[in-house]
Amino acid sequence: MRIVVTGGAGFIGSAVCRYLIQNTDAQVANIDKLTYAGNLQSLTEIACDVRYRFFQADICDRTALDRILADVRPNAIIHLAAESHVDRSITGAAAFIETNVVGTFTLLEAACQYWSQLGGMDKVRFRFLHVSTDEVYGSLGPVGSFTETTAYNPSSPYSASKAAADHLALAWHRTYGLPVIISNCSNNYGPYHFPEKLIPLIILNAIEGKPLPVYGDGSNVRDWLYVGDHARALWLIAGKGRPGEKYNVGGDSERSNVAVVRSICGFLDAIAPRHAPHERLITFVSDRPGHDYRYANDTSKLTSELGWRPNETFETGLEKTVRWYLQNDWWWLPLRDRVYGGERLGLIPGTGA
Repeated sequence: MRIVVTGGAGFIGSAVCRYLIQNTDAQVANIDKLTYAGNLQSLTEIACDVRYRFFQADICDRTALDRILADVRPNAIIHLAAESHVDRSITGAAAFIETNVVGTFTLLEAACQYWSQLGGMDKVRFRFLHVSTDEVYGSLGPVGSFTETTAYNPSSPYSASKAAADHLALAWHRTYGLPVIISNCSNNYGPYHFPEKLIPLIILNAIEGKPLPVYGDGSNVRDWLYVGDHARALWLIAGKGRPGEKYNVGGDSERSNVAVVRSICGFLDAIAPRHAPHERLITFVSDRPGHDYRYANDTSKLTSELGWRPNETFETGLEKTVRWYLQNDWWWLPLRDRVYGGERLGLIPGTGA
């Protein structure tokens, strides 16, 4: 198998590249623009493998995409390239429309042309897996879960851009026959996670004895999915999923934001107690504008059709994650020093929110 992974220098994309090289015999071509969140240091484990290739390119660049697809001749594309941080979308939505909507359109066009020229079983077996988020569904109340038929109701510029990309991908399947599959995942966490997101931000702030910011009263709930489990699910969906279908991926690990922060504090109190008790660092800050209350994915379709289940519980995955950050400051220190130091993002100018 020859696989193109877009956004393969990002958090989930690099996990997918590492998984494919370390656990399958696939050849992997990684396409990444290397924006602030793209980091080739996340791929050092596989960078020298003969089955791995890297192409620095923008998915909005049709000429580059055509050249790479003709060179690699992939059997599947796993599309992960995206702007992904909700807070950044609130104050800089243009980049999200450009990459998530225009970029996905451009990639679909390139993939469709490439696929239409394939013959025989190569054409039959080709797959385009569009990786999306549960945030496209909007917000849940205290009970219930998102299913693959839940109506879209995005709240943020980020989730709206991903919803648009989902609709484009499905339209290219229905109109042109491109064998598209869509996956919608819950919140990922794990090693190599850029430190603007909740879990790495809290871990690194706690390591440094800095305040641990929690939005609002911390009651917002997310379902947490260990990134290694997600990578395994995506490979399974790309290989065995049905074109035209959607598959929700989740960790069956719902936690409120403040409960997540307290769990991190508990692990650090035990493992690295320099600033213990770390809970004293928790600081409640003004809430994110349009903050969805709760997300939860029903993954029964993925389980029943493809046999996938998460290997990690939230506790086992979080402990692995905390230990990884403690042991790998070579990866995150340069990011904290030169790219993102932990400052608050997503505040609307003049509103205080």
